[in-house]
Amino acid sequence: MEGVGRFPEDEEPVVRFFEPAQHWPEALPVGSGRLGAMVFGGVESELVQLNEDTLWSGGPSDWNNPRARELLPQVRELVWAGKFAEATALSRQMVGPDTQVYQPLGDLKLDFGEAHRAYDTASYERQLDLSTATTILNYTIDDTAYLRQTFASYPHQIIAMRVAASKEASISFSAKLDSQLLQEARTVGHHQIVLTGQCPGGRNGGRVLEGTTTTTVTSGGSDDNGSGLLQTTAAKGMLFAAILEVKVVGASAKVEATDDHTISVRDADWAELYIAASSSFRGPFKDASSAQEEEPIELASATLRKIQGLSFDELFVAHLADYQPLFHRVSLRIGNNRCLKLDPKKKRHSTKDRVLLFADNEDPALVVLLFQFGRYLLIASSRPGTFVSNLQGVWNNQLYPAWRCCPTLNINLEMNYWHAETCNLPECHQPLFDLIADLSVTGATTAKVNYGLGGWVSHHNADIWAQTAPVAGDPVWALWPMSGAWLCLHLWEHYMFSLDKEFLRNQAFPLLKGCADFFLDWLVEDGNGNLVTNPSTSPEHHFIAPDGREASVSYGSTMDMAILHDLFSAIISAARVLGGVEKEFVNKLQSAIDRLLPPKIGSDGCLMEWVKEFKDPEIKHRHMSHLFGVYPGHSLTPQTTPELCEAAANSMIKRGEIGPGWSMAWKTALWARLWNSAHAYSMVKRMFHLIEASETHELFDGGGVYANLFNAHPPFQIDGNFGFTAAIAEMLFQSDGHNLYVLPALPARQWRDGFVTGLCGRGAITVGIRWIGGNLEEVDIQVEKGFLDSRKLHYKDKVVELPKTTAGPMYYEFDGDLNLRKTTVLGNPIAGNNSHRCVVL
Repeated sequence: MEGVGRFPEDEEPVVRFFEPAQHWPEALPVGSGRLGAMVFGGVESELVQLNEDTLWSGGPSDWNNPRARELLPQVRELVWAGKFAEATALSRQMVGPDTQVYQPLGDLKLDFGEAHRAYDTASYERQLDLSTATTILNYTIDDTAYLRQTFASYPHQIIAMRVAASKEASISFSAKLDSQLLQEARTVGHHQIVLTGQCPGGRNGGRVLEGTTTTTVTSGGSDDNGSGLLQTTAAKGMLFAAILEVKVVGASAKVEATDDHTISVRDADWAELYIAASSSFRGPFKDASSAQEEEPIELASATLRKIQGLSFDELFVAHLADYQPLFHRVSLRIGNNRCLKLDPKKKRHSTKDRVLLFADNEDPALVVLLFQFGRYLLIASSRPGTFVSNLQGVWNNQLYPAWRCCPTLNINLEMNYWHAETCNLPECHQPLFDLIADLSVTGATTAKVNYGLGGWVSHHNADIWAQTAPVAGDPVWALWPMSGAWLCLHLWEHYMFSLDKEFLRNQAFPLLKGCADFFLDWLVEDGNGNLVTNPSTSPEHHFIAPDGREASVSYGSTMDMAILHDLFSAIISAARVLGGVEKEFVNKLQSAIDRLLPPKIGSDGCLMEWVKEFKDPEIKHRHMSHLFGVYPGHSLTPQTTPELCEAAANSMIKRGEIGPGWSMAWKTALWARLWNSAHAYSMVKRMFHLIEASETHELFDGGGVYANLFNAHPPFQIDGNFGFTAAIAEMLFQSDGHNLYVLPALPARQWRDGFVTGLCGRGAITVGIRWIGGNLEEVDIQVEKGFLDSRKLHYKDKVVELPKTTAGPMYYEFDGDLNLRKTTVLGNPIAGNNSHRCVVL
């Protein structure tokens, strides 16, 4: 696919600053999936804040609540009797302890001395280059230019930094490793610092655990963002180690240990710093506190031994060979005819400047940058063999982060992976599948102990120990057993995008069936012939019961019904794909689908959120739960359910546009699915609201982005970054397995010209789309596997059917009127599990 001409702003994918970071949300993130680092870019002193994805408080435990099984019939009876406030109050006794807490690894601190204080501020630039996943710092002192490069290597599992200068023997600094969880930091020889530490032994709703020897108290906020005490139990927490190794080059270079935890470099031409880290975590079902202290040290040492003899450049080449094939699968470029309004007082404009100016110039290149930033962050925080990208990805500098940094399963974790398939990063989806498998193990116990049912279940929070029971606190968020069903839909989505039958048969279907086993038993009749959930909540949203009291527990919430409709439908389709397996079970699912309580339209013309028209005390509530069927679900579409989609649109208007960053991203995707480009673009504009880096106070109506483009709730939540990327993809291309919709929500006036390549569709499809003047110019489609079912291509009111074929992969080229210009059988089918669905167009 050819380019579309010159654009008003021709920016490389770079996040750029012209001063060091003063606050954590101004630092620049790098990550290898398992390791994360925030690079501050100081001149006289540098701070690199470090994370390792397995560092969590606590360990495997029994968090289930047998009393919940006793209370369940009583809660249901109160609901049937219309005593919703009483049901809500009683259900508080059905919950259990909170999840554990994600912990920071430590800090690398470099001191370059007072001589660096007098740097030329006009020469300073630091940037995160998304095309190389590298932070780069440049500045000059007198006539000497200095350079620092930092990247996180997935192939070699290290953080690497090079410090260089334009003149020989100009590099001098001291280096330290530190941690808030420090046990010891010591030098080994003259080239290494070994740091050891221990995570807290547990967190239990503010009560010090028995056997606790040391207690660290860190203040929290409300129960919703994770209040409580953090207990540090020296005998119980998991152990970890980080090792810094320093190498120097230069005839006069010197490196030595100046005390028991500091390394000094003097007069080097350049220096290379490598950090490896490991913990005693060996899976969610094993006690990580029983390991020997030397075990994490030996694992980190082994990582460094593997890179001995490799230069920084060789490691960098291996890093690029791993990273760039992932990142460059998708290209996006957008242009318009607007004249960009820049600040005449500034010769250079940082990314922060561009965010501030967005309201005036609506810079389309900044939209592209934030879109690609979301893809970058997923590559950097979720790779095969790592833990899932948590509430902050893999980046956290606090002992007690907001909401414990736990995977929150009533929207946030799912949103983290919305773009994995559509934006051509399916292998980054694998950590979520691994977590689902773990949750199915612990969730089977929760289903049995808490509810006396089979199958498996999980609720609204999880952690690295695969907690599945309801956490402590208000049932409005805690008593929500629907997360397993939502998570399982990601398994089906992966099949739909890849058509990988082996994945469906061996990995996905058993998990889908186990989840559905629970819900077939969980559903109850409502007295009118419908099957419903009871108790049921709409995540984090209270209502006013008919008696005037606030409540959250009722039955058959719209979100519950939509999730189960999609889950049961997916399993029926999966069984058909696998040759008609589990026929009796499939018949049960089909009977259940036919009886699920359908969505309703309220007297105000909006889609009802609860089973009754309860008074809503927060009509601007941040969650859009009752619109699940529109997005990310598939049961409500403009083509098949126009009246319900109109009601969904009315609900969106009633909710308003203001909210935390992740909520605005969800609203963007919803408007895109409703094919409303004006409202979708309005939400895109709202995302470019600058939140000052010093702002960490929890706000529910002030979302946007920080200067480094991290999404702000505030505080920082990475789901908004991922949701934004997914939403942009939905504006440009949608699919359902049988239909492909091109530019369904394109804001033609604001994004007048553009092209995108590498977006993926259900049915093992990759597309390239070019538009000029707001109108489709060309669409190219690669279908990886032959098909004999109907597949239709849609653009506005035009519809054509793709020629059926048993060959594959196939390439089709259509013009802007959907006339077929070219059909090509591609020679070499893409090998493996279709994880590299990329076509150069």
